[in-house]
Amino acid sequence: MKAPKIAVAVLASVSFAVCTAQALKLPLRKIDDVPLTGRATRLDYQSFDPQSGRLYVAHLGDDMLTVFDTNTGKVVGDVKELKSVHGVLAVPELHRVYASATGTNELVVINDQTLQVVARVPAGDYPDGIAYASKEGKLYVSDKHGKTDAVIDAKTNQRVATIQLAGGAGNTQYDAVSGRVFVAVHGVNQIAEIDPQTDKVIASYDLPGCEESHGLLIDAEHRLAFVACEENARLAVFDLTEKKMTAIHPTGSDPDVLAFDRGLNRLYVSAESGTLTIFDVRGRGLVKVGEDFFAPKAHSVAVDSRTHRVYLPLENVGGKPVLRIAEPMTDRQ
Repeated sequence: MKAPKIAVAVLASVSFAVCTAQALKLPLRKIDDVPLTGRATRLDYQSFDPQSGRLYVAHLGDDMLTVFDTNTGKVVGDVKELKSVHGVLAVPELHRVYASATGTNELVVINDQTLQVVARVPAGDYPDGIAYASKEGKLYVSDKHGKTDAVIDAKTNQRVATIQLAGGAGNTQYDAVSGRVFVAVHGVNQIAEIDPQTDKVIASYDLPGCEESHGLLIDAEHRLAFVACEENARLAVFDLTEKKMTAIHPTGSDPDVLAFDRGLNRLYVSAESGTLTIFDVRGRGLVKVGEDFFAPKAHSVAVDSRTHRVYLPLENVGGKPVLRIAEPMTDRQ
């Protein structure tokens, strides 16, 4: 079913967050810039494996995935021949890393022990975000141009279904509490809810005031989903219990990747403009605690909830790509 459309005229019924115009400095302290392999070309999504401490960074412009060990602070290897790699997802329980190679329209399956490619699966037209539904053992891959989500069996590495969407698929995320898959849908500015048992869209929810919904992150503990609205520099807050948008916040221009520190209940919103916006989850909503220019094209962010360190890959610092590492500042710093 489809949720009733909320008209712009009644947006007052939705609780909007009001942020002050005064700039908020970032409560972060730079620790290091670690040189990355490859050229000063575009970097994209990241995925952090808390079991191994490895961070997987998509180096889109160099067609490879760089593996960084956060415990030792060193690059441990690269997985090459991943044409225009966008999305990446580490699944420790399977000892697999999945990468969307948009240049060849494939989901690439990688052994996380050997860093060898074990399978390549057709995944639509412009595959991007990746989610893993653990109960069903299925992967869901956003197909931005094809307006679908491709469903792949993690055991057989075979495509088993194609889910039609109302627009281009932005990021796709799995909610372990409800056992449902959610997709940010471009154009119609909605969140689509998928039942992984049937691989059917069971509901679509409007995001009033959000233009070009793309980035998506689920905070399962607080039953919230966050959606980056890349066209009009907003972050939408969606209540997973009430199944409705409850707030919308300004961000830096062209917000993209989101990361959540479960230990601090802190949300990071990175943007193509280089602005980083930081929110704390308080109660059922967000409070902005920082916003400032971070670095050129700092549009990808990851966080380690154990150490609270924040990772942003930057494509060109002195002519070389680097992984910039920062940590939250205390009141005394």
